[in-house]
Amino acid sequence: MKLVTFGDEQRVGALDRDEIAVLDVPTMREWFERGGADETGERIALADTRLRAPIVPKKFFHTAGNFREHEEESKQVGWSHEIAPWIVFFQNVDAIVGPDEAVVYPEHLTEELDYELELAVVISKPGKWLSPEEAAGHIGGYVIFNDITARDIQRGEMRSGVFSFCKAIDTFCPLGPWIVTPDEIPDPHDLAMELRVNGEVRQESHSGRMSVTIPEILSNFSALGYSAGDVLSTGTVSGVAGFKSPEERARLYLKPGDVIEAEIERIGVLRNPVVSWQEAHGAPPPPRLRPWGEDT
Repeated sequence: MKLVTFGDEQRVGALDRDEIAVLDVPTMREWFERGGADETGERIALADTRLRAPIVPKKFFHTAGNFREHEEESKQVGWSHEIAPWIVFFQNVDAIVGPDEAVVYPEHLTEELDYELELAVVISKPGKWLSPEEAAGHIGGYVIFNDITARDIQRGEMRSGVFSFCKAIDTFCPLGPWIVTPDEIPDPHDLAMELRVNGEVRQESHSGRMSVTIPEILSNFSALGYSAGDVLSTGTVSGVAGFKSPEERARLYLKPGDVIEAEIERIGVLRNPVVSWQEAHGAPPPPRLRPWGEDT
């Protein structure tokens, strides 16, 4: 089943080819809290509505370091801290945007806007202190996450060994295009992954290259406690712009006018344009107070 949130009222439905079967539940989080919902009998043509971010979770567990290929490529730029295994922090859920919604380039904050393709997991039911075997039973679905990152801000944050602001700015959390339930993805470690910018392949990998399994990731962080509808990302793959040569970075960093397509096999394509602050807000960006990452 492909679960969607759609329309200005952000209704919930199940995708059936080119139609959406409307479900009798007010939000996607509540769909997971209830363990499902019946169809209302109403059907909406997919072409006549707009898909939104499929879910806004209570908690968004942002994990990293699970694809060691990403850590290997980071060695090319000599960052102050390694990308260690078992990184976790919380994402700003207010930064979530859905399919075809714009990523707004905040020129007053960053000059190095990057992309990160990730497979994310939606939690089906509450749980805490789970073994990997138990954690597998708490997987409610899979969704594509594009972890937009301001690399210049991240370099400054990583001097202390932590980072969060660089990934939590408004619109930096594209999620979608829908949630695919586990019955349609028998093995989440057998999925091709690819991210394109303006049709050019930038990241190409496979979920089987994780150094740990998804149930192990879920188990490891379950001490923090899961709620139904929480989202947990599983880390990005190699190919990000920020770990290329200086010459390549200048070309590859995202710019207004770019279109990002994040694709994962059996899930679909999450597409988002990048727009300038002026285009998004109808006004110039606020003054740039200081370069992020430099001492005050």
